[in-house]
Amino acid sequence: MTKILTLAGLLGSALMGGLFFAFGTSVMSSLQRLPAGQGAAAMNLINVRIQNPLFLLVFCGTALICLALPVLALVQNAPGKWWIVAGSALYLIGIIVISFAINIPLNDGLAAGTTDWTAYLARWNPANNLRAVAGALSVIAFGLALIRAE
Repeated sequence: MTKILTLAGLLGSALMGGLFFAFGTSVMSSLQRLPAGQGAAAMNLINVRIQNPLFLLVFCGTALICLALPVLALVQNAPGKWWIVAGSALYLIGIIVISFAINIPLNDGLAAGTTDWTAYLARWNPANNLRAVAGALSVIAFGLALIRAE
């Protein structure tokens, strides 16, 4: 069971990290080149559309896995348990906490018209890049856990 959950954590981390990487390397730089009103309007539309069942399943489902998996790995004394703990912590802190502490409030402020587009970009982009790095590092940690389990 630990291997299956580790693989699921790896996959979820890869999908989320890849999404944030794509935003950081192409989507946001494209929106920045639009006039401010158009960029903000496009981002607001993206923020509405991204809240769909598949995204929420991967985003929240991986978080649930990352809450349960380290407990299971430690109780079972699974090989690679510290890589599992690291991968889970990277996902939970680097993706979930940063999203809820920085990116989502900024998205809400942009939608409400209380956050200026330039100020939004100045804070949203670095936080998003941290999420991409955390996702990649989480994938590496889960991969190392799976290698240790062999």
